[in-house]
Amino acid sequence: MQGLIGQGLIGQGLIGRKLIGGALAACLVVVAGAAVAQEVGKVGVDWLGNDIIVEAIKDPKVEGVTCHVSYFDRGVIDRLQKGNWFEDPSDSSIACRQTGPITIGDIDMSEAGEEVFKQGISLIWKKQVVNRIYDKTNETLIYLSHSRQVQDGSAKMSVTTVPLYGQNVVWTNGKPK
Repeated sequence: MQGLIGQGLIGQGLIGRKLIGGALAACLVVVAGAAVAQEVGKVGVDWLGNDIIVEAIKDPKVEGVTCHVSYFDRGVIDRLQKGNWFEDPSDSSIACRQTGPITIGDIDMSEAGEEVFKQGISLIWKKQVVNRIYDKTNETLIYLSHSRQVQDGSAKMSVTTVPLYGQNVVWTNGKPK
């Protein structure tokens, strides 16, 4: 939950990306049952207060899978020096692994998959998103981390997979044919 409503510029006295985006995301989490991020690491990268944040995200429809997402969180000094005060870079990295017995609930089987997690990385328009896609042919869950913008979408993304082949996977609605 820290990653949704903490950090950013809030603790430094300014309205940051996570105050408004985080409040909206927190509301969406309650309404939609989306995944919640828990900050598990924070590495300072320079004297300007810029950090790399690492968050753990448990897939709400796939028990036994945890994703770790990292992203850049700009500090106040960097924001004041470079402008663009209310936005962080689109760069992110993701790694998902089996962290327990896998039980798969009612997941979207479409080519686009479904959104597992999102949080604001700008005041209003830009979101960091994690989508899950099921690759039926290869019995693999694919997790894609990317940013979504109203315009000027970014090609920056990261992908990871969790293989299901040979695993003792429980499908609550039966394994897809």
